[in-house]
Amino acid sequence: MPKGVTYELTDGVARIGLDDGKVNVMSTAMLGEIGAAFDRAEKEAEIAVLRSARPGIFSAGFDLKVFASGDAARSLEMVRAGAELALRLMSFPHPTIGVMEGHAYPMGTFLLLACEVRLGARGPHRMGLNEVAIGIAPPSFAIELARSRLHPAWLSRTATLGEMYEPEDALTAGFLDRVVAPDAIDSTLEEIIAALRAIHKPSHATAKTRLRQPAVEAMRAAIDRELTMAAYEASSRARKEVAMPA
Repeated sequence: MPKGVTYELTDGVARIGLDDGKVNVMSTAMLGEIGAAFDRAEKEAEIAVLRSARPGIFSAGFDLKVFASGDAARSLEMVRAGAELALRLMSFPHPTIGVMEGHAYPMGTFLLLACEVRLGARGPHRMGLNEVAIGIAPPSFAIELARSRLHPAWLSRTATLGEMYEPEDALTAGFLDRVVAPDAIDSTLEEIIAALRAIHKPSHATAKTRLRQPAVEAMRAAIDRELTMAAYEASSRARKEVAMPA
């Protein structure tokens, strides 16, 4: 794989690693590399694991410098690439595991939300949809994705107030399925993989389709409605200037 994303296939498990040497910013290029890794995993693997190799960070989310540049075409390209990747993971035919061991800002959170099993390490790191805190309204595809996984009260808090959560609260909210000590991540991951090996894969794929169809259809409609150049430019004109983090 190109620099930024690694791919390792062992005993039917595709381990997709994020490592851009910095904070795993979800640029259009990075999103394309992740998508290519899942293309391989769909053909070669039975289970896919998405995990960061960067200490303390899963992903810093979309490249805010692209938003701040005012280049609507580049911004739209990046957001649409992220939306399509999240949608792809929602309907991925094999079981997927997302591992959070560091901060996961919105696009990183979207990818974790789209995984079947979300495993988190305890620690002072946060995840959520903080767009409103930096002058951006969460895109509808992301709200529909979050709606399909989060408890309603927590969905409102994260989508409309931009609250971010450390692992224990993220577990309660529905962002994560399990939270363990950092030194237990590897052994817990192997336990999860062993359990997923035992399920009947065709039944899993059918159940996933049936369960997630309403969310997938809502995400598809949101992408087609909002992520066009005309709609994006209209939204951009109404958007406040992006507040770059210190």
